[in-house]
Amino acid sequence: MSFRAANFKSAIFMMGSMAGFVISDTFMKLVGDNMGFYQVIALRGVLVTALLVAFAAWRGGLFYMPAKKDRGIILVRSAAEIGATICFLSALYHMPLANITAIMQSLPLAITLAAAVFLREPVGWRRYLAIFVGFAGVLLIVRPGAGAFDIYALYAIGAVGFVTLRDLVTRRLSHHIPSTFVAVFASGAVMLMGFAMMSVGEWQPVSLQEITYLSGSALALMGGYQFAIMTMRLGEVSFVAPFRYTALLWAIPLSLFVFGDQPDIWMLVGSFIVVASGIYTFMRENRINR
Repeated sequence: MSFRAANFKSAIFMMGSMAGFVISDTFMKLVGDNMGFYQVIALRGVLVTALLVAFAAWRGGLFYMPAKKDRGIILVRSAAEIGATICFLSALYHMPLANITAIMQSLPLAITLAAAVFLREPVGWRRYLAIFVGFAGVLLIVRPGAGAFDIYALYAIGAVGFVTLRDLVTRRLSHHIPSTFVAVFASGAVMLMGFAMMSVGEWQPVSLQEITYLSGSALALMGGYQFAIMTMRLGEVSFVAPFRYTALLWAIPLSLFVFGDQPDIWMLVGSFIVVASGIYTFMRENRINR
């Protein structure tokens, strides 16, 4: 396969990955009105963990004994995964799907900034400027002080922070640890947290429709993960990375037609700023690497 063909196919996989994640979020938002918060996390955790265990067993990455250094990192990563899940779903249940998806698009900017501050990775003034412009776009989306602003916008920003921490500590893991093992451990931790918190709440009856929604969310999430892995293994990261913003092309119409949430001008302008800043950061990083 030629280099250009590999990049083209990888870009399609990235768009498929983003579609999987947004569709999974859509199913989770649909089921959230009728079931307890932690009950949803626990039940979806069972489905996702079961799928990951089967996938890890197939890839031979299910049974592994990490080194002592890596155990601590895996625990911190799993704790960050739990925090991200709680914050993200709290925001998802109370915010328009398009808005929280747009806020999550600031992740590459947050990771670049955190890597510069905590890992001492070199970042020039142009990328610093793009990062802060991108964060200004996030402020336009959440609009502190406006009537539409509430605590759930802070939950969305908290989700960005936890995912940034998760991805940052992941870089410290030894390269030989199977990714599937790390994914199963994190998914299992989220599932157990859901069951532990659910024990102090009330169990809600689960209908066939809700089981269908949860199954759809788990399958779409696994599809998103699988496409993401295929993306990173096939194409050039600097070429493929901007296609992650196609998540908004899915989130905006789904938010409008499924939930009736029409994005306002500030959300659209803020999303454009976040996306433009992210693409510039990718391009600048690619140029410096070359």
